[in-house]
Amino acid sequence: MNQHLALIPNLLTGYRFAVIPFLLFCLQPGASTPIKFTGFLLFVSAAITDYYDGYLARRWDVHTDFGKLMDPLADKVLVALAFILLIPLELVAAEISFLILAREFIITGLRGVAATEGIVIAASKLGKWKTTFQLIALSILMFPPGLLPLPFLPQLGTATLYVALLLTLVSGGDYLLKFLKIYGKTHPEKGDRAKS
Repeated sequence: MNQHLALIPNLLTGYRFAVIPFLLFCLQPGASTPIKFTGFLLFVSAAITDYYDGYLARRWDVHTDFGKLMDPLADKVLVALAFILLIPLELVAAEISFLILAREFIITGLRGVAATEGIVIAASKLGKWKTTFQLIALSILMFPPGLLPLPFLPQLGTATLYVALLLTLVSGGDYLLKFLKIYGKTHPEKGDRAKS
């Protein structure tokens, strides 16, 4: 029974990968409002699966190697794609996209280094809030302008994006400090060499 239940969280993770080619089509410059709205709905639905695949896996205790590897990867790919696609639409500044994506790649690299040493650094609440604000900001900015009488929506999206950027940088610094502290304890000779 558990094997069948394990398929559901993994399918939700796979859905985030499945929407990528459709987002590439829907978020092209010059796309019509219905197509942009379709892209918005696809992104929001994919963002929602980010919560439910982990929630269901924990509730049913059906953790798999596939889920452990592909769940965070699906998150990174989805967010990276959205930040890149929104640059030519002039909805996100290239500098902000670079800072956020650079943080994600650096921390992913550090996680890989830690994993090779058998070190597990648990995700912090800051990291979870970071992801939440990133997804909310991207969803707001992706919503087609003029579809609803909400003239403040672009400003709200931009404000949320700056909060996401702040959380991204702070959580990245927090993870880096934890990594250096734990890695220094397991490799004291490297820590001493770094101080000299």
